[in-house]
Parts: sequence; structure tokens; C-alpha cells
Amino acid sequence: MKTRNWMKLGLVLALAFAHAAAQAAGGYFAMGYGPTARHMAGATTAFAEDAFAGASNPAKWLAAGNRVDIGGEFFMPFARVKRTGSNGYDMTSDSDNEFFVLPEGAVSRRINDRLAFGLTLYGNGGLNTEFRGNNGVRGSNFAPDRCGDKPANFFLGCDKLGFDIMQLVMAPGVAYEVAPGHTLGVAPLLTVQRFEAYGFQAFAPLSQRPTDLTNRGWDWALGIGVRIGWLGELRPGFTLGAAWASRIYMDEFEQYEGLIADGQLDIPENYSVGFAWRILPPLTWTFDYQRINFGDVPATGNGVLATLLDPIAHPLGSSTGSGFNWENQNNFRTAFVYDFGPAFTLRFGYAYGAQTQRDTGLNSVTLNMLTPNAEHHVALGFTWRPSDGNEFHMGYNRYIAAPFRGPSATALLGVGGHERLEANVDTVMVGWSWKQ
Repeated sequence: MKTRNWMKLGLVLALAFAHAAAQAAGGYFAMGYGPTARHMAGATTAFAEDAFAGASNPAKWLAAGNRVDIGGEFFMPFARVKRTGSNGYDMTSDSDNEFFVLPEGAVSRRINDRLAFGLTLYGNGGLNTEFRGNNGVRGSNFAPDRCGDKPANFFLGCDKLGFDIMQLVMAPGVAYEVAPGHTLGVAPLLTVQRFEAYGFQAFAPLSQRPTDLTNRGWDWALGIGVRIGWLGELRPGFTLGAAWASRIYMDEFEQYEGLIADGQLDIPENYSVGFAWRILPPLTWTFDYQRINFGDVPATGNGVLATLLDPIAHPLGSSTGSGFNWENQNNFRTAFVYDFGPAFTLRFGYAYGAQTQRDTGLNSVTLNMLTPNAEHHVALGFTWRPSDGNEFHMGYNRYIAAPFRGPSATALLGVGGHERLEANVDTVMVGWSWKQ
């Protein structure tokens, strides 16, 4: 590969590491990584047109060939929380974090006709919310030792409320054709997390480590996992793909061991299967099914009420302490790709995944005011090839979350009321690829 292309990728990877903390709200996993997947709502398990195989199916690196892909996404989330009917704690607040730039990069290289290697760098998920609203009543917070007589925020502490989670994954790996038309791939998932939480002062009496609960600044954790995949062309124009990623066991966030269940925010096991069918010479249809096992991770799977109902047996930060009450999620994705000759390709995708919260009762609603999850995702994009070996990509995505509402878990603390979350995300991405 030309030296200048390696230099370009290195620059992009450095920028991604420096700015990946901006990965924002809208769900734990992105629907897709790289220009092709972003145009197709992630329906690319069996579709190989860029080097981002490490984030979906590493077997695709062989089909991708020799290329470098870089891109950036303008990520524009909106989130609003509202509580009504409470005992003096009604409030409405919009999240202040409404614009981010998310870079990404990938490379693939064929060693010979049967062996290829690749490297993908991507931000896997991210939750970033910052609510500054309060009830406007001095001395109403539940943590006067830490907050004085400040008004209460949405979680009955003080000042801004929210958290920021960054998960940066580096996936180097190889793909090998084990039989004609059938390729296997493997990619270690080297992961760095960064986490910060603020505004949870009222939870201190419920925590096993009240000094490591909130407003501790950034904390870091490392982890490692693996993704393996298969890509098979069953007949000309029809390809199947399958991929599995292990659970990534992360180090503990020592500065937040009193907040996060088990002190760890593991990335859950996930897998996908899909097909790509060239219906007509210029038209391809793809479909994917993905499963994400959020419910198996204590931080996401434990019920919201676990600590509130029995803080002695299940204090915050323990393995059985309160979490988000998320269940395992099924995602369904489909896309169409139309080639208008060698210079221009248009793509459209749609994805559906039910909200991860197990229910809309006391055991789910309140804590999930900070974690908007999209149900519907629409994507549209194009690739323009101005010259041989060069590609320009541009796309638009819309994440649509159905309003999430229900009774407030603060009823157990004498506050109560009804809570509602409204959220959506718009994104615009641009990218460039170099091919050999």
C-alpha cells in the first residue's frame, strides 16, 4: 500500500482517539460503521464494499480488497425529559449536548488471492446526556450535605445531571478463504472506555462506595474481546454472512464503583446473520438480523428498583445493584443499493429495534431518562467516483425514538409523578476512500 495512504489512516486514527469522547446519545450501539453501513442502516453482514469489516464481519476484508476508508459524521441528538404530577418536583429539561463530530477510519490489504488483513477503528456506542433543569425550589435537593440549599435536579441531586460514555474499539484482523467462495475472518477487539457521571449526589446513602459515586471527573477502563465471521457466496449474486462478537469484560471504573453495577460497563455479546442478493445487475437487496445481549451485563440488565427496594442487600455499585433494566435486543435491518453506472451508487436503508427497556413501570422509567434508545432508523446515502481509485461518500441518517413514559421510581422516596422522554437524532456523514 502506498505510504501516503498509511499516513492518512494514521492521522484519522489519531483524531478518532482524541475526539471519540464526543460519541453521543441515541443508543448503545450504532446501526453501522463506515460509509457503506451508514448508508444502509447497518444491513451489511453479507455486503462488502469498504474496510470496516472489523466492526461487522471480519470475513469481508478479503472481498473488500486494497483500500483505505476515512470519514466523519456530524451527529445531532435531541433529548428532552419531563416530570409532571409530582410533589413539588415537576420539571422539563433539554440535553445541552446537541452537536458532535465523530471521525472513523479503516484499512484492508490483500496478501494474496486467499488471505487479507485489515484494521478498523470505531466508536462502539456512547451515551452522552447533560440536563441542567431543576425544580426551581431552593433547599429541595435530597443531598444537602453536598448540595447545600440548591434546587433539585431530575434525580434529586443538584446542578447538571448526566453522564458521558466513550467506547473506542480497535479491531485488527485477518480473513482467509477456506474453500472456494467461503471466507472466515477473526478480529481481536481492543477496547478503551472513558466514563464520567455528575448530578447523582442524592444516591449517596444507597451506594456501597458513596465517595466514588458522582462528579469524580473522567475515569478509564480497558478490555479485550474477539469477533469472528463467515462470508459465503452460495451462487453468483447471492451471499450469506454471519458474525459473532464475544462479551468484552472491561476493567472497573474505580472512580465510579459506587454507581455502576459491579463497577464495570462490559460490552455485551452480540451476533448477526444476513444476506446480500443482486436481484438485477444494478440492484442489490440486503437483510440483517442482529441480537445484542444487553440483559446479560449487570450495569445494563439489572432492574432500576434493585437498590431502591433493598439498599442493604443490593447497594449501588454491587453486582446486584440498580442498572438500566435492559433486555436482550433484536434488530432487523434491510437496504437497497442501486448502481447508476461505474461512477455513482445510491443506497437506502431502514432498521427497527424495539426499545431495550424491559417495561415502562417503576423498574425502568426513571434511570432510562438518561439513555434514549431509537426504535426506527432511516438511512440514505451515495458514493461518487470522480476518478479511478477515489470515492466520495455522503449520507443522512435519522434515528427515531418513540416517546418513553411511565411512573417515576422516585415514588419510593415520596416524590412520584409521571415521567416522559422524547429523543431523536439526525446525522450527516462525509467520507473518502482510496482503492488500489
